[in-house]
Amino acid sequence: MAVTSTMLPLGTKAPSFSLPDVVTGGTVSLEGFADKDALLVMFICNHCPYVRHIRGGLVELGSDYAGSGLGIVAISSNDVELSPGDSPAAMAQEAREFGYRFPYLFDESQLVAQAYTAMCTPDFFLFDADRRLTYRGRFDEARPNTATEVTGADLRAAIDAVLEGNEVSVDQHPSMGCSIKWRADNVPAYFG
Repeated sequence: MAVTSTMLPLGTKAPSFSLPDVVTGGTVSLEGFADKDALLVMFICNHCPYVRHIRGGLVELGSDYAGSGLGIVAISSNDVELSPGDSPAAMAQEAREFGYRFPYLFDESQLVAQAYTAMCTPDFFLFDADRRLTYRGRFDEARPNTATEVTGADLRAAIDAVLEGNEVSVDQHPSMGCSIKWRADNVPAYFG
């Protein structure tokens, strides 16, 4: 069943995180992006058909903004007992196979997803230089089993506006995708 993002209030300060990168084995934190003019935090996973549908677009996004003022990080928060295809080993394989140009982090505790009120995969959160939320919502209009081309238009317009020092349109649409696979003892109140 598809769910939509919670639409965290614009202006919200980026919640801190410090999580393992499944590819390098190192730790990546919010503070590690201090030199970036903007930061994109993406909640994704391997198995979700919505993520798989835009995966090529995510790879292009990472490539197009490499070396720019944009920092990008992807996080998977799925419970691997419910979704074994989202294990850290499978995540690392996915990142290598498709050439992710951004860190792919594992949120085993699911606390980072809860701090961001992430609801679905994919779910996107774009922060400005002060780490205030300027955009949350969809990648673009494309959905699985539709003819709509994957372009990343909505997210790219917001990124470009932030990097150019312009206002981001407040006309923002929720992302839609598979619900995060929460552990039974860890389902956040906003989910129900």
